[in-house]
Amino acid sequence: MPLTTQPPARTGLRVALSAAVALTATLALAAPAAAHAGVEADTPQALAENVTLTFVSEAESAEAGFTELRIVLPEGITPADVTLDEAPKGWKLKATGDGYSIGGPALKVGVDAEHKIKVRQLPDVKEIAFKTVETYSDGEVSRWIELPTDAGGSEQPAPVLKLRAAAPGATPVSPTPSPSPTESATPTPTPTATESDVAATDSDTDAAEAEDGTSTGLVIGVIVVALLAVAGGAWWLVKRRSAASQD
Repeated sequence: MPLTTQPPARTGLRVALSAAVALTATLALAAPAAAHAGVEADTPQALAENVTLTFVSEAESAEAGFTELRIVLPEGITPADVTLDEAPKGWKLKATGDGYSIGGPALKVGVDAEHKIKVRQLPDVKEIAFKTVETYSDGEVSRWIELPTDAGGSEQPAPVLKLRAAAPGATPVSPTPSPSPTESATPTPTPTATESDVAATDSDTDAAEAEDGTSTGLVIGVIVVALLAVAGGAWWLVKRRSAASQD
């Protein structure tokens, strides 16, 4: 019985399809997760001044809208270097210890959160990352805080902005001065523990000295009274004897 063989064309097609499927699977595994939070700049260049950064957080929840975004600023940019340029209606920016938060009335479900800030100057580096924490109206929190590494892509990467080399002659500006603290009435200094102890000891000493003085005075008074009594008794005895001898 003769063996059946497949036409060369069909065999080649099957091999090609298998190769395409394998390549697609490989690319799917190797490709990093799509960024759901991103950042762009109108001047993406190191040491550029007064740069406008645009942040976009893609809505993922099917039940709630964004209420707040928290951005961690990279090294070289301080909260004092940032001012709000544009944001959803009713949203306000508030400086934090390591960046800023911006939020307000909940956005509609499915609406991306976009805001713009103006940065005094970008640092002199090749790229900067902005860790972002997103909060929805139902309390759900999404964290895009993973930094890029040489090992490969991240599942929840932080927004990264690549910068061109600094322009010739560009230099870092002086640090943004910190706001002056609000003056308040000078508080009455509170005695320290040592001062309180010393004060208490002095009071006890004074009281003891006063008590000793009183006791000493009392003893002297008793002695004086006793001496007067003895002197009076002696005088009376001498007088009596003198009267008896005259009789």
